[in-house]
Amino acid sequence: MDSGKLIRAEDAGNGKSSLDFPPPLLPAGYFPATLPQPALLDYWHILVKRKAVVLITLAVVFALVAFRTYRTTPLYESTGRVAIYHESQTLTGFKDSVPIDADDWDYTVAMETQVRIMQSDSLALKVAHDLGWDKAFAPANAGAIPLDSKLTPPQESALIGRLRGSLQVSSIPNTRMIELRFSDPDPRETARVLNVFMDDYIQENIRAKYDSTMQATDWLTRQLSELRMKVESSQEKLVKYEKDNDILGIDEKQNIITAKLNDLNKAYTDATNDRIHKQATYRLTLNSSPELLSQADPNTLIEQLRTREADLKTQYAQVSTQFGPAYPKVVEVGNQLKQVQETIQGETRRIGGRLQSEYQAATQRETLLQEALNQQKREANRLNERAIQYTLLKRDLDTNQQLYDGLLQRLKEAGISAALKSSNIRIVDSARPPVLPSQPDVPRNLLLGLAAGLIAGVVLAFGAEVMDSTIRTPEQVQMVSALPSLGIVPMSISLSSQAQGRNGKGIVLRPGKRERVEMIAHSHPKSEIAESYRALRTSILLSSLGAPPQVILVTSALPQEGKTTTAVNCGIVLAQQGSRVLLVDADLRRPAVHHSLGIRSNGGGLSTLLAGQHSAEEVLVRSNQLSNLYVLPAGPPPPQPAELLSSALMKQWISTWRKHFDHVVIDTPPCLSVTDAVALSVVADSVVLVIRSGVTRKEALRRARELLARVNAKVAGVVVNAVDLRSPDLHHYYYSGGGRGYKYYDDSTTQKNR
Repeated sequence: MDSGKLIRAEDAGNGKSSLDFPPPLLPAGYFPATLPQPALLDYWHILVKRKAVVLITLAVVFALVAFRTYRTTPLYESTGRVAIYHESQTLTGFKDSVPIDADDWDYTVAMETQVRIMQSDSLALKVAHDLGWDKAFAPANAGAIPLDSKLTPPQESALIGRLRGSLQVSSIPNTRMIELRFSDPDPRETARVLNVFMDDYIQENIRAKYDSTMQATDWLTRQLSELRMKVESSQEKLVKYEKDNDILGIDEKQNIITAKLNDLNKAYTDATNDRIHKQATYRLTLNSSPELLSQADPNTLIEQLRTREADLKTQYAQVSTQFGPAYPKVVEVGNQLKQVQETIQGETRRIGGRLQSEYQAATQRETLLQEALNQQKREANRLNERAIQYTLLKRDLDTNQQLYDGLLQRLKEAGISAALKSSNIRIVDSARPPVLPSQPDVPRNLLLGLAAGLIAGVVLAFGAEVMDSTIRTPEQVQMVSALPSLGIVPMSISLSSQAQGRNGKGIVLRPGKRERVEMIAHSHPKSEIAESYRALRTSILLSSLGAPPQVILVTSALPQEGKTTTAVNCGIVLAQQGSRVLLVDADLRRPAVHHSLGIRSNGGGLSTLLAGQHSAEEVLVRSNQLSNLYVLPAGPPPPQPAELLSSALMKQWISTWRKHFDHVVIDTPPCLSVTDAVALSVVADSVVLVIRSGVTRKEALRRARELLARVNAKVAGVVVNAVDLRSPDLHHYYYSGGGRGYKYYDDSTTQKNR
């Protein structure tokens, strides 16, 4: 190739601003402070994405439940009910003792006690014997085993476990009823077992009462013998004491001394009260107050004389005022007044003398009664001294006699109660053979299996989503690496109407067809993939400030992530806009650019150029597709690729290419596999990191970003390759098809739709 064909680019295109720097790289493990919060719709899209896990789990769980349900032996269940009433009397028949149905009877405790009795081992063994289950442990031709025969502990445990394993006993709330349920494959056996169980329970209740009554009868008989001897001994002691002390008629109701003492005590109390009253009245007379005397003796003439005295004083005042003190009428009235006053004084003295006499008589009577009372007390004390021992003996005799009579009565009642067979337990509903099996409940089990499978599938789907460490969306790229997302490349494309077949269906290209996908930007320029590469071109050109990047290095974290396809299509779309583009295959270990573009190598390439074996004109090849696209193949693999790519000669050639081309796209090996891409990244204006959706792991992307950050590479961003546009992860990111998004039309289609 002539060197004259290499045209220098415009200076404006080669200029480089001082503000042209890459986005800041953050430390490893950094996450933005505000992560996007998942919405309810995001959870739904996770389930849609993992629908295979959900459906498979649902099918497996449902199948297991259905298999288990239909393989389970049907069980029939019979039901019986018994009522527990209050007992009307105690076990011994004592009417004076506290009955069982007293106010403090605890309903909960009583019902729980009966439930525990029904679950006892002794009742289970008796029911098993009555049912004939113990015949299984009998020797051949031995018949039934007696109830009192000795079974080994394992045999007893087997019988008890057989009954308890299928028996359910529970009390019905707010009633005095207990419900019993028994399950068995034989419907008739369920009813028979339950009826025998209820009958044995009632018989055991009656037998327990009878045994308790007989125990009480034996105890009463022994106590009566002892009390009889005590009564006889008490009677002998009482009679002997009466004879020795000449005591007759010692009774509180017939005791004369005691009665007389009470009478004297009452009379003395009355005399004391009378004396106090007389003494108070007498002291009132000593004050010589007419008002007090009238109160002391209301039957005297003092009231009348006081009234007369008041009238005379009024008359005397009137006449003395009118006529003067010497007037006869005044003198007459004054004489009458003096006479009345003298009469009042005499009457006062008479009343005072009478009250004094009454007071003295009351005092003398009180003294006499006190002496008589004291004398009677001394006689009563002497009587009490002799009656103390008598009273003790009499009380002991009465007590023993009462106990003897009471126990004798109870003994007779207990004998009658023992002869009566009564129970406070009644069978309300007898067990009947069921018609339909109770287990398994096929509809319920299938519904539960469906619910359990759905729940397990959802849990596994979210678990798989949490455990998935691969990167699928641009948002995940930004959160993991803190690098911007330059664009996405779909996994498949739908061609425009120019490439459609006669059937009207679009041709779908898969990444496995390299010869078609890697040239898709040229062969199918109106496809979705081609449009994604044009969007990537725009992102790369606008990724730096000042001027678009001239040297663009394309690399990936790991192999098979689509870096070569991205590099080839980036070169094509850059050339399609009229720029002179040089596509350099710097992957000296596994070159693939010449295969993708269909270029036949003449044995030379980048390796021979750097080795000095060929000149630039000999190794540069013009693309057959675009005239302004030039390709520099990798050439034969050298022994030390990293040393060649990091050499000063490589930097010189890049500087030369900057002068002759608008853009230089360099395809490099994966940066985590070898150091070739890291060595070349320092001389590139922009580094494009390619990852594969659903394949590249977060750790690989984070490690690749760290390697490039250490050498201060100008990483423009990340390209997410092979994205499944139908994935729910991108439901909000990409729109196409279905009549709701954007499609690409050719000129004929556009003309037709006008």
